[in-house]
Amino acid sequence: MTQLDVRPQVADTVSGAAEADVRGKGLGKGSVGLVGSAVIGISTVAPVYCLTSTLGSTAGEVGLQMPAVFLAGFLPMLLVAFAYRELNKAVPDCGTSFTWTVKAFGPRVGWMCGWGLVIATIIVLSNLAGVATSYFWLLAGEITNNPSISALDDSKLVHIATCLTLIAAATAISYRGMTATKGVQYALVGLQLAVLGLFVAMAFQKASAGSFDTGLDFSWQWMNPFAVESMAAFTAGLSLSIFMYWGWDACLATNEETTGSAKTPGRASLIAMVVLVGSYLATGVAAQMAVGSGAGGLGLGNPETSDNVFAALAGPVMGPLLGILLFVAVLASATASLQTTFIPVARTVLAMSTYEALPSSYARVHPRFKTPGRATVMAGVATGAFYTVMTLVSENVLTDTIFALGLMICFYYSLTAFACAWYFRGELRRSARDLFFKGVFPVLGGLLLATVFLKTLIDMWNPSYGSGSTVLGVGSVFVIGVGLLALGLVVMFVTERRSPAFFRGQVLTKSTPALVVED
Repeated sequence: MTQLDVRPQVADTVSGAAEADVRGKGLGKGSVGLVGSAVIGISTVAPVYCLTSTLGSTAGEVGLQMPAVFLAGFLPMLLVAFAYRELNKAVPDCGTSFTWTVKAFGPRVGWMCGWGLVIATIIVLSNLAGVATSYFWLLAGEITNNPSISALDDSKLVHIATCLTLIAAATAISYRGMTATKGVQYALVGLQLAVLGLFVAMAFQKASAGSFDTGLDFSWQWMNPFAVESMAAFTAGLSLSIFMYWGWDACLATNEETTGSAKTPGRASLIAMVVLVGSYLATGVAAQMAVGSGAGGLGLGNPETSDNVFAALAGPVMGPLLGILLFVAVLASATASLQTTFIPVARTVLAMSTYEALPSSYARVHPRFKTPGRATVMAGVATGAFYTVMTLVSENVLTDTIFALGLMICFYYSLTAFACAWYFRGELRRSARDLFFKGVFPVLGGLLLATVFLKTLIDMWNPSYGSGSTVLGVGSVFVIGVGLLALGLVVMFVTERRSPAFFRGQVLTKSTPALVVED
């Protein structure tokens, strides 16, 4: 089916100064409202999936200060969210971090920022697909009470085939547009939050009844981040916490498809952040009161169960029947996030192609579904290929790739935060509001994330970081993380030879006029 080509032209004036800045790329304008945008942000983060995979690991690093670290991880994300909100008001472009950093720092820094976002998303998509696959077979085994069905996930052939099927289904739903995406997301996000609320309530009930020997009484000291035993432990816990909030910016990637594109996405991102921090704190406190954070038994820090806490706690806290709902919630969470995480990567690729930073074939939208069809399919194919290769090569390589994800997240979030302050540098003296929301808060958020980036980079050098694998004596997580960024530089230089105009600053600048779509 023929798709629409986007060509740079000066746009006709539309209602409102902010609307005139919208980059018209043929996306389905007005497809999503405030609630729908917030739901997409929450879904992309996948709170239930994040909790089951990092709750125990965080407790293992920082012990009883786990709730405090959740709050500490929320702070830089909140500060960066202010930067996203202000940039979106001025330039509501679906390229988000890529477009904004190009306007602030130029084409090469902006291109690498876009690369960081795309690579981080591909890694997360592959991991989400793997988790969804594992929970699919685990749930099937629980429902049928047949361990042999659960054991099918141990077969690489079955696992990969199921994983590729889920990726294909998620790609198809995203391909069909925001309306299809929104309907599925309301159901899946509502389900996981409802089950999570039930788990929290039952965990509090078990804690008050003293059902488990390892249970603890609540203490406000749990909220004190300075009580963490060492800076190394705090940094490790903070890195995990930051990962748990990653993805809320999907709200901004849909800005060209959202009603009130200048303001609604920013408000939706803040709503999503509040829902997430509330969910994490409630779950962390409830679980810690019920079973404690120790390394034995049901304790959250038990290394044998820390990578999948809900699998260990579902039965003891909720009972055998209701416990199945928690498995359903994790599957729903991973599946929902798998589907919505296609949104930011596809729209970033669309924007990069529109501004001639990538091949022009990706600057096409489906005439009926109003989605970046080729970019979405490309993301699906890349995800499937990446996961298949990594799984066949080594489980250690796949694990270390996921550990390297934090480097990408801090990289492009911090660049975007700094871009905000630099882009609005001429406006910072106009009012106290401009000074703090466009300057002080974004810079603080960027500095915090840049610090985590550098500390993680140093820690990655040690072979003990991640799976313990090494490459010529260097930790494989370091090699993968730095290698992926270096690969971006290579791709950028190749692209520059094919699209010199963008890299000369002739296509996208701070004063670039809006674009329109030609039918």
